[in-house]
Amino acid sequence: MSHRRIRRSLLVPAMAGSLLVAPAVLAWGQAAAAPTATCSISGVFPNGKVHLSGGGFTPGSAFLSSPTAAGGSFTIGGDGGFQMMNVENAKYTVSQGNDRTECSGFKESTEKQDDSTQNDQNQNDQQNQNQNEQQNQNDQNRNQQNQE
Repeated sequence: MSHRRIRRSLLVPAMAGSLLVAPAVLAWGQAAAAPTATCSISGVFPNGKVHLSGGGFTPGSAFLSSPTAAGGSFTIGGDGGFQMMNVENAKYTVSQGNDRTECSGFKESTEKQDDSTQNDQNQNDQQNQNQNEQQNQNDQNRNQQNQE
């Protein structure tokens, strides 16, 4: 067997194997290098507004959108993070190019919860008032019976 045949018989399988492995290694390297952007809603203020913050974004311009609140362009800092205070309590999405990140932590408005709590309190007050009126009526009936 010639040296040429020996080299070919050794190199062809090695080259074929590297062609199969290379795309997987490249994909893994890209996935490991890509930062994961996050956004969260927190800190409900007394006025019902919230604190919006995020990290892991590409520094530069971004767009904040919401189906129910005002959005707009803003700038992501050099560290890939941002913070916004006193924004409407709503579902938000941060967009950079074709990447979209939904913000977590949205909770229904505290006004609805307050209304529900107020309705429960009003019902309890009404029940207490009815019980007091019934008790007063019973007391008056007993007093009349005792006087007779």
